[in-house]
Amino acid sequence: PAHAMASLYPFWQNDTKTPKVDDGSSPEIKISVPFIFFGAPYRSIYVNNNGVISFNALVSQFTPEAFPLTDGRAFVAPYWADVHNGIRGEIYYRESTDPELLRRASKDIRKHFKDMSSFAATWVFIATWEEVTFYGGSSTTPVNTFQAVLITDGVSSFALFNYHEISWTTGTASGGDPLTGLGGVMAQAGFNGGNITNFFSIPGSRTLDIVNIEETTNVNIPGRWAFKIDGREI
Repeated sequence: PAHAMASLYPFWQNDTKTPKVDDGSSPEIKISVPFIFFGAPYRSIYVNNNGVISFNALVSQFTPEAFPLTDGRAFVAPYWADVHNGIRGEIYYRESTDPELLRRASKDIRKHFKDMSSFAATWVFIATWEEVTFYGGSSTTPVNTFQAVLITDGVSSFALFNYHEISWTTGTASGGDPLTGLGGVMAQAGFNGGNITNFFSIPGSRTLDIVNIEETTNVNIPGRWAFKIDGREI
């Protein structure tokens, strides 16, 4: 029997796209509710082309570093690597309070977190990297499609990472092969609070194993990782 695969939350329609600039990002996005990450409330986020959603400050860095980074940058990294959407692919984002999306998010959180059986989402933020290739690549080099969904009820905050297709790990400026996008300093996935204690790294980060992340999971759905991220620990 076919096993369950992570399905992406809807995107494209009415979404905003980030500029097609190497190491670029969205403008500052003032969000309508405080989003709590490692105990701190944030009202401002950036969608960065290099696979990162950051709070209060953009992240243009293209070669990932091992977490924790202690320089004050707080960010969520579904797949931090050197994306170049100017060569190929699109990066979409949307803040939403659409009832249908909120119902879907609430259902997912209740399913993935058994102790959150009465959770009711009031806000979601969806960022999707669709068929993006790497810096130094071309219109025919491998592509990655992945998504981060931030979900909150104003108190508890969650992140879903959905990996649809991961085929490359590294841009050429980080030592990657120009045809395959493999090797060098490979992608990092997880959460960085900006200090020495608040971080979480998805297993396989910065190793060749990360290219298989669409087959791994912590919630029994290959390609989906789900985390509660408002507290001191992920």
